[in-house]
Amino acid sequence: MSWPFLIPLILQIGPWPGGSTVSALPQEMRDREALEQQKQAAEASGQELNLRQQCLQLARTSPVAGQQQAESWLAIATGTQKAEAGHCLGFALSQQGQWSAAERAFSAARIEADPMDRPYRARLAAMAGNAALADGDAAGALILFNAAEADARSGGDASQLADIATDRARALVVAGRIDEATQSLATARATDPANARTWLLSATLSRRTERLGDAQQQIEQAARLDPANPEVGLEAGVIAVLTGRDDAARKSWQSVIAIAPDSAEASVARDYIAQLDGAQ
Repeated sequence: MSWPFLIPLILQIGPWPGGSTVSALPQEMRDREALEQQKQAAEASGQELNLRQQCLQLARTSPVAGQQQAESWLAIATGTQKAEAGHCLGFALSQQGQWSAAERAFSAARIEADPMDRPYRARLAAMAGNAALADGDAAGALILFNAAEADARSGGDASQLADIATDRARALVVAGRIDEATQSLATARATDPANARTWLLSATLSRRTERLGDAQQQIEQAARLDPANPEVGLEAGVIAVLTGRDDAARKSWQSVIAIAPDSAEASVARDYIAQLDGAQ
């Protein structure tokens, strides 16, 4: 059995934050902004993009210019437009890795948002929580995720509730509260069973806590929901090798390379395959 040779590398991977700081914009923040812009563009039916969409798109391609536009907009905005300007400012700051400033911008935007727009308030609180977590402040992130959950419950959006429960689990892992993180992920899966990210993170946590049977079931579900996600293929291979299924592990990692050959996951997959081949 070859897997002991891989353990030093395997223990380093997975989508959970592994330390007190995070150097890149969290994937969930990038994904949610992209999905939100796509949704709003579809709803606009060819009309001109609104100011928030324009600002977010600029912040995505040129974060410094996006920050400048957001600050100029915030200086003249009134009413709930202050929330939209602050939202863009927080995203632009996040793109630059200015996590503490981003958290403050998102939190301030939530205060300015329409009190009746609970889903938007929840989204801003969740983004503030992600920024705090990226800044290494797990305790602060948990406070913000709790606020996001309260708003989301009033809004009644199951998908949003599941996302927030998953975010909360990430913060609980960083805080060392593993049992609570496990329960938060179980809540997220029950709330929105179609959320592939939740199943992936569940599999990673189960693997790290040596519940390999659960990990296998969870990664299989993640793969059914999101078969083209290289993170899923990478984690599936790790779980396979830890259960002595080296051939299955190799196939999973080869699929990662085929799906996204230039990705960071593909680079890790190549290293794992080399380790696996060298250990035999």
